[in-house]
Amino acid sequence: MELRHLRYFVAVAEELHFTRAAARLHIGQPPLSQQIQALEAELGVSLFHRTRRSVQLTEAGRHLLERARTILAASTDVAAELQRIARGESGELRIAFTSSGLLIPELRSALKTYRQRYPGVSLRLSEMYTHAQFAALIAGELDVGFVRYNEPAAPAGLRLQLLRRDRLCLILPDDHPLASQPRIHLAECRNEAFIGYPAGAGASLVDYLQALCRNAGFEPHITQEAREAQTQIGLVAAGIGVAVLAEPLALIRVEGVRFIPLADPGAEVCMALATRTEEASPRVQGFMNGLLPARVD
Repeated sequence: MELRHLRYFVAVAEELHFTRAAARLHIGQPPLSQQIQALEAELGVSLFHRTRRSVQLTEAGRHLLERARTILAASTDVAAELQRIARGESGELRIAFTSSGLLIPELRSALKTYRQRYPGVSLRLSEMYTHAQFAALIAGELDVGFVRYNEPAAPAGLRLQLLRRDRLCLILPDDHPLASQPRIHLAECRNEAFIGYPAGAGASLVDYLQALCRNAGFEPHITQEAREAQTQIGLVAAGIGVAVLAEPLALIRVEGVRFIPLADPGAEVCMALATRTEEASPRVQGFMNGLLPARVD
């Protein structure tokens, strides 16, 4: 039994007239009668009482009519749903970002635009360190990543598209002797106690801070680790040490701290959009179309 057999049956059951049903289906009346007879033979029951004057449903026919309508509606729904998925209008989109991700307008605007254009897509958002995003993308557990990555080449299997560059800032207590300066060189901080991300956490800033300090002639003395940027800022306010974070994090207002831009060459972090090299999902493409026209190099 095929779906077309059910469509033929429903047409006859609703019209209760083979000629009108055939016209409705745009087929001949004899082939329609043959198809109904074949359906009855396959099911082993009579679906219609036929006389010279009328066609009526049997009890089995009335039951099949209910089931056939349900099956045909479900098949239509499945087809429509698959078409929406193929157009990127349904399904799930998994997006991750680093701690400063939602503080930059590019991501906020892209999420708002995407939600308006594709209300049928479920968004699964996660905060995740850069290297964890890379691993999740490669494993197929993530669709789009907003990463902090300064290296010239993307990891194997991934594509990076630059969105913006942000200056790194030294976060100081507002009563620190250097807090009044408009810009600071890291060499002035060689004796400071630093607050940083855990070395094995996968935050790209761990490596950047080490490299910048070495270029300034010293190794940073990390006295306290914290996994969250907001926690680091709070620890600075508590007088535990100083921290180096991206400038957009200054939007997190914490009383008692100053964000002062670093004057050192290369003291910046890039924000890039990370996807798989061979990514073909229409949901991902739809998201990128709403994001990349607003990119800033």
